[in-house]
Amino acid sequence: MTDRASMTVAQAHTLLKSFDCVNPINDTDLSPQTLQDALFVLNSHADYHIFGICADTIAQGMATLEQYARALGDDLDVVTPDWDGPVYIKYNTKTGLFHVDTYVGSHRGILVSFQSAYDHGVNDLYGHFPLNLFE
Repeated sequence: MTDRASMTVAQAHTLLKSFDCVNPINDTDLSPQTLQDALFVLNSHADYHIFGICADTIAQGMATLEQYARALGDDLDVVTPDWDGPVYIKYNTKTGLFHVDTYVGSHRGILVSFQSAYDHGVNDLYGHFPLNLFE
């Protein structure tokens, strides 16, 4: 795969759309750096994004949120609530809306929804990506 400097929006989109929560990609040639680069490319063509995280614990989910937010250039100012069991976290970087709920599903990972106010921007949902991609 190409690196971030030469990866096009179309290439990044195709790569990231190959992930889905039911049939996650199992490509041993795909490095974490390539996946990160594709996210960075699409992030640069969006106005904001929304994260959806499915995790085993609130600590794991919040660590994932903090790592992805920092990597994609977001300031994160949320308080970690007390929570037991698997969790779904949703965070909108434009509005600051933060929501936590019980999650009974078996999928683990993060969804990233890139949003743009312009037709030529990125407006799509991608994932589930690894919780530890930006560790």
